[in-house]
Amino acid sequence: MLNYRRTNIALGAVLLLLAAWQGYGGGLPWWAFALPVLVYSWVVFYGVYFIQSGFFMPTTWRAPRPLRAVALSFDDGPSAEYTPQVLDILREQGVPAAFFCIGKNIAGNEALLTRIDREGHVIGNHSFSHSVWFDLYSSTKMLADVQAADRAVEAVTGKRPLFFRPPYGVINPMVRDAIGQSGHQVIGWSLRSYDTVLNDKHTLMTRLMRLLQPGSIVLLHDHGKKTLEVLPEFIRAVREQGYEFQRLDTLIESQAYA
Repeated sequence: MLNYRRTNIALGAVLLLLAAWQGYGGGLPWWAFALPVLVYSWVVFYGVYFIQSGFFMPTTWRAPRPLRAVALSFDDGPSAEYTPQVLDILREQGVPAAFFCIGKNIAGNEALLTRIDREGHVIGNHSFSHSVWFDLYSSTKMLADVQAADRAVEAVTGKRPLFFRPPYGVINPMVRDAIGQSGHQVIGWSLRSYDTVLNDKHTLMTRLMRLLQPGSIVLLHDHGKKTLEVLPEFIRAVREQGYEFQRLDTLIESQAYA
């Protein structure tokens, strides 16, 4: 399996061979050295931005077995405006879900977080700050940020999350080192809805159903109107396809809390 360590070794070996050839009078052009570096850069880019790759560290992005079941997950809450409406739909439909909460959003929404927990949903860690600069933090600063989110959840629910979803789904060496110290399980997704950017309900629904597969972890967000519009229809359509909804920890056979 392609990973960060093996890719670095491969690049070093290729450049060493090219340098040796050049040293023996090979007369190689400049692009012979630039090409492997370019390929390396593309491979690392793939590893950073595609959480399913497991390029830097193991990630969980679907069920370990091809079950006729899926798990819903919602990022970026809690939102005082939209999360209660998402919870109402889930309760009416009898569907469990996972909410990857931003720590700074919990203040003022403690009752909402308590409701998420009370109604049987999983609460995961989505960092405290969700800063646009999070990917550039040092591993020490990342660790502090992640642990601050844990404390914010635990202060309200009495439970410390073990599931972590990195902001924007980005994995890099700093994330690897921080999560290696925190002991969280990195949770990705196999179905990214793009519900924050797709403005047409039909387009969003078509994408969701086209990409649905056994054991899918579905990425949605609980801070937008479009998700609310499509959610009841999506739940009905999934069930009509013969799928059941399972709680995330059940689907992936992992423990959600420490």
